Amino acid sequence: MNSDSPIGIFDSGIGGLTVFKVVSEVLPLENLIYLGDTARVPYGPRSAETIARYSFECTDFLIRKGIKILVVACNTVSATSLEGIRERVSIPVIGVILPGARAAVAATMNRRVGVVGTEATISSGAYTKAIKALDAGIEVFGLACPLFVPLAEEGWTDGEIARLVAERYLAPLRGNDIDTIVLGCTHYPLLKDVIGKVMSGSVIIDSAAETEKALKAALDDGRLLRTRGGAGTHRFFVTDSAEKFKTVGGRFLGEEIRDIEIVNVPSSL
Repeated sequence: MNSDSPIGIFDSGIGGLTVFKVVSEVLPLENLIYLGDTARVPYGPRSAETIARYSFECTDFLIRKGIKILVVACNTVSATSLEGIRERVSIPVIGVILPGARAAVAATMNRRVGVVGTEATISSGAYTKAIKALDAGIEVFGLACPLFVPLAEEGWTDGEIARLVAERYLAPLRGNDIDTIVLGCTHYPLLKDVIGKVMSGSVIIDSAAETEKALKAALDDGRLLRTRGGAGTHRFFVTDSAEKFKTVGGRFLGEEIRDIEIVNVPSSL
């Protein structure tokens, strides 16, 4: 393992590409490997034991690729299995929850923070625990917004449909004087503009962007930042449906995804 070794990023599906996009833009010299477990998405309805097993299998796959650091770009895995992954490997592991929680605590002025995410992430209470561990006096309001995921994947991220859905979902937060909102799902940054319009005046915390900051700090601390050798390489692995990943993933990244390899599940993992 050295500075030329790749960064591994995995998610239960496509949403983690918002993290991949930020990392590739801010750290263009880094070699990146992305694994989307598209055959077993979504993880949210699964038991904690099953989520842990899936996440360990994805981790092992990336470790065999010689990665120098692992980014768990999945809120569900970050909420349930992050410590188990850290106990399993000897490289740094970055989740998406703590970076977002830290940014929310730093941003809120009235100490009233909203968290929007999938039902699994909100019901886990992971963001509430992380925020209150940093500042016990902050009130946290969790809100599940499940329709945001298909809107993001269909590309309906602006216009009347997205606005109406956002207004319906976010009405409770508007009524609770929330001044800071954490996007607690990696799909949600695609809806950041419409959420910002509905929640006018609130600070929007993009967990994908905050995760990249934590990643860069960890690379700096470990002297693993790649600083020479030209633009980094990008490789993509999925466990099913490469065509859908190419189409929807290209929408997430804003560019065509060319190098996609299907990995058999679970034997290859």
